[in-house]
Amino acid sequence: MNFTQFSSEEKKNFAKGFRFGLESEYLVVKKDDFTPLWHHDLTFELLNDIFETVPLDGIPSCDGLDLEPPQTKLMPFVVEGYHLPDMDVGAKEILPKGVEIRTPVCDSLEHVLQVHTTLFHRLKTAMNEHGYDLVCLSHHPIHSKFSGPQNKRRHDYWQWSMEVMTTFGPDINVSLPETLAAMVNEEELEAKINYYGPALSALSVASPFCDGAPWELREGFGKSFRMHKRSYIAPPIEFHPTEKNRYEFKVFDMPNSVEEIEAQFLSFLALVLDEGLQGRATKQTRIYDLGQVARHGLQAEDMSARATELLERAPAVLKEWGYDAKALEVFKKRVLTGKTPADDMIEMFQQTKSLKDVLKSRSQFRV
Repeated sequence: MNFTQFSSEEKKNFAKGFRFGLESEYLVVKKDDFTPLWHHDLTFELLNDIFETVPLDGIPSCDGLDLEPPQTKLMPFVVEGYHLPDMDVGAKEILPKGVEIRTPVCDSLEHVLQVHTTLFHRLKTAMNEHGYDLVCLSHHPIHSKFSGPQNKRRHDYWQWSMEVMTTFGPDINVSLPETLAAMVNEEELEAKINYYGPALSALSVASPFCDGAPWELREGFGKSFRMHKRSYIAPPIEFHPTEKNRYEFKVFDMPNSVEEIEAQFLSFLALVLDEGLQGRATKQTRIYDLGQVARHGLQAEDMSARATELLERAPAVLKEWGYDAKALEVFKKRVLTGKTPADDMIEMFQQTKSLKDVLKSRSQFRV
């Protein structure tokens, strides 16, 4: 890459061609007592029927989103879960783990944040009317294991589809204009993400529960059981060059505020656009680092320093491309205090001994 050849004005013009999308997954609970639900308690038909009642006025066209069987109507909402196969290993039925909101493609960061917020509150209202609620938590707090019949032709894909039946996370999607995308060396970018990605993960850890209690380690409580599952196999980014140069960034746990979603987008943009970040790492090192982050969060070795480097450089880099870095303050505060959402949840649970209170607090989506 050599983005330095462009003036600030040219960079801002390029940024007008960026496109954004967000996929976010939510745990479903009973509205009256916040009992966490799973495939034993939910059906595709029940959830899909609720989705179809949600008004979509003012929402951009869903053209470009995939229609995921057994769903028959293209919507920004899908039932997330385990696909039961037919004889051709196609989707016949789905065992729900939760729900997903998918924004249509948006032409600015402000637009994707507004669209997601609207979709979240409309879906939450509809779920509430049927006795359910949505919770921003990255791993099911009660269930940690799932086993199902082989639903993928590849054995490793099948194994992974069973692992993710208990996880919930956001996918940050950014598409670059062709001119910029052609300048990106994907191997180089991946090596940079291998180094800084675990530090960004550490800023977001938000799944400290396993089997109904805090995830207990020899040295205390773990911070992200979702990350613990993902660290050894799941890629931190997927490149989709045939889909308008879309980059799908997957390192974060679920946020529960618009500010943190914006911070996640901005930190990814900074990671891609900042050519002065010198850290590089291999896949093997990233796997090790993510394992440590899952256990220790920002206290994992070198994570606070890496996060600080990226966050200190980000405002100047983002300004060159026309972005306001103010939302990154939420991450800067976490680096300074060493306190993450997982720490807040563990502290609340220790004080109240109530998983319900924690889930209730994570059902509030702050605007």
